[in-house]
Amino acid sequence: MPHFDMPLDVLKTYLPERTEPDNFDAFWRKTLEDTRQHPLNAQFEAVDYHFATIDVFDVTFNGYGGQAIKGWLLLPKNRNQPLPCIVEYIGYGGGRGFPHDWLRWSAFGYAHLVMDTRGQGSRWLNGDTPDNAENGQTPQHPGFMTRGILSPESYYYRRLMTDAVRAVETAKSHPEIDSEKVIITGGSQGGGLALAVAGLVPEILAVMPNVPFLCHFERAIRLIETDPYNEIAHYLKIHRNHIDTVMQTLSYFDGLNFSARATVPTLFSVGLMDDVCPPSTVYAAYNHYQGEKQIAIYEFNNHEGGQTFHMLKQVEFLNEILK
Repeated sequence: MPHFDMPLDVLKTYLPERTEPDNFDAFWRKTLEDTRQHPLNAQFEAVDYHFATIDVFDVTFNGYGGQAIKGWLLLPKNRNQPLPCIVEYIGYGGGRGFPHDWLRWSAFGYAHLVMDTRGQGSRWLNGDTPDNAENGQTPQHPGFMTRGILSPESYYYRRLMTDAVRAVETAKSHPEIDSEKVIITGGSQGGGLALAVAGLVPEILAVMPNVPFLCHFERAIRLIETDPYNEIAHYLKIHRNHIDTVMQTLSYFDGLNFSARATVPTLFSVGLMDDVCPPSTVYAAYNHYQGEKQIAIYEFNNHEGGQTFHMLKQVEFLNEILK
């Protein structure tokens, strides 16, 4: 895929006007207040996956609406004090899979909490969390982009972003995690969730969004024809009378608006040939970000971004933060 978006010198200064509803903060404050009426009920059940150097815990906590959300917690066996923790969110269509899918951060000496994604986990890694267990909504194949999209109250990402906040609270509740050293990360959809949490929860140490999704919807759905953004464009192709309503809903979940509220140090990544999360949408979020920031640029990469090269940059970034 050749470069199709703005030139890099334009991307570096691209700062589109944010479309933000007047009650954005009130909407999210009420959403989180309502969710916190339900006990977190974080549970960590030790499970044996035959690792020599890592302890694994099957995690359950109450997310949006008090609904049970699954996850994994991986801890290095050799630990004698509370550890910094990486809370990780998963890309679109994936679930928590198995613990051996997530060994890297614990190998570097971090506690690592991986949050399962409600309703997802049937495209690449398997998931175990229904969107709404009471309605029999078991994990399904994508898509999710238009589920409940005619109202911010009913939109799918209201539930998922709230779960992501509760995952941080779950990590902080564990006695072997240093509650002042929680870092959030994720790629694609996971990166978009990390940005949302960074804008909603100031009590984190840093955020590392990789090729983040859920940013600058207005441009993304008009620029590319790839899923998942194309799910929205296709919906509007059929529901021609809902364009204004849909764009209003999406403004409550746009990474630009969360970035404008995020102040902790951050390391972004972007692929300049990315036709899933276009570079201009990533830079729009990055340029609106309010905290100390840096971005790793992968000039010849698509949505895979920097992969293991970027992992090393993340480790170096965190070494500096923790130092």
